[in-house]
Amino acid sequence: MSAKVEKLENNEVKLTITIGADKFEEGMQKAFFRNAKYFSVPGFRKGKAPRNIVEKKYGESVLYEDAFNIVVPDEYELAITENNLEVVSEPKIDLVQIGSGKDLIFTATVTVKPEVKLGKYKGIKVEKKEYKVTSDDIDNKLKEMAEKNARIIAGDEKSVLDLGDTAVIDFEGFVDDKAFEGGKGENYPLVLGSNSFIPGFEDQLVGFKMGETTDVNVIFPENYFSKDLAGKPAVFKVKVNDIKKKELPKIDDEFAKDVSEFDTLKELKADVEKKLAEENEKKAKYEMEEEAIKSIVDSTEINIPEVMIHNEIHEYIHEMESRLSYQGLKLEQYLQMMGQSMDDLEADYHERAENNVKTKLTLEAISKAENITPTDEDINNKLLETAKNYGRKDAEDFVKKATPQLKEYAKEELKYELAVKFIMDNAK
Repeated sequence: MSAKVEKLENNEVKLTITIGADKFEEGMQKAFFRNAKYFSVPGFRKGKAPRNIVEKKYGESVLYEDAFNIVVPDEYELAITENNLEVVSEPKIDLVQIGSGKDLIFTATVTVKPEVKLGKYKGIKVEKKEYKVTSDDIDNKLKEMAEKNARIIAGDEKSVLDLGDTAVIDFEGFVDDKAFEGGKGENYPLVLGSNSFIPGFEDQLVGFKMGETTDVNVIFPENYFSKDLAGKPAVFKVKVNDIKKKELPKIDDEFAKDVSEFDTLKELKADVEKKLAEENEKKAKYEMEEEAIKSIVDSTEINIPEVMIHNEIHEYIHEMESRLSYQGLKLEQYLQMMGQSMDDLEADYHERAENNVKTKLTLEAISKAENITPTDEDINNKLLETAKNYGRKDAEDFVKKATPQLKEYAKEELKYELAVKFIMDNAK
């Protein structure tokens, strides 16, 4: 195999690959053995006709496509490796020459990673950030814990709805005095203040008692998923069937015992303060890193191929599909609910994807410039940390059995992390 490399515009490269006639003949023979059972030739049992007879009846070219697919993938990958090309797109294949007894010649046009011209990345000035834990922060965290441990108690005929209460309601919506599809519900539990209904709906129920009815007047948002209702005024006839209120526990020593391993509120507060301080430290570190990276990325020159942005966008969409599947939704359903098309979604993600690709390429270039290479120990520690974060009890065994692909993924992630560490270690 030989390959000639020609640089084109816009980070494209055209490889002219020549595979020897002997190698292509091996592919032709394999293609014949794979397909022999499908050939029917008079005078021979099906699948038993010799190759020369089959080619005489069907034509020699009958085996070309399969032979090409057998021979080319490995030779193409070899050409990419030997020429140190970092390909980021599927190849566009054009056949130049094919035939029995001839060299196989074809071109593969691909997009490769762009050249990165780094700006200043050492000695970057970063504003030091520090977030102190206040008594209000501690109190708010304790209130969150109390909310999570609140008891739900049934209301009575004297109970009055307030924000935070659950109203069990019957409702039916009307637009232009006509009921609309999906606007009716019975014994629906609605937490007032959760903002799960149309803006303004929940606030209008404050002050009502069990058994009372009211008309709730709202206007559907302009971006509402149903175009028939978007921007239109509506009236919901509502009846309050039941009221459920939260009873928060008193925040004292008994509360500390119930929600933690501590015996006193003082000990719990100290632990909350420590954890909040750790969170603040991580937040400050992250923000300083983001500031430094943005400064470096902004000074870096890269002509990013659109295919790389496209690939990044589809990574986001794939992640979104996975998250939606856990909620029992398909992407098509979500887009319909949001009144969006796939083109709209891709457009929404474009700027984020472009920035992410540029950041990755910049950090990758710094890794190369500074010869930052994760060790085997670094990779194993990264895998161990990941396994523990996912709560795996067999974390150490997981690392031992990690596949080469998983180790390579961890290695790539570490390159970015170590590049960021290098930036911050050399920042002012």
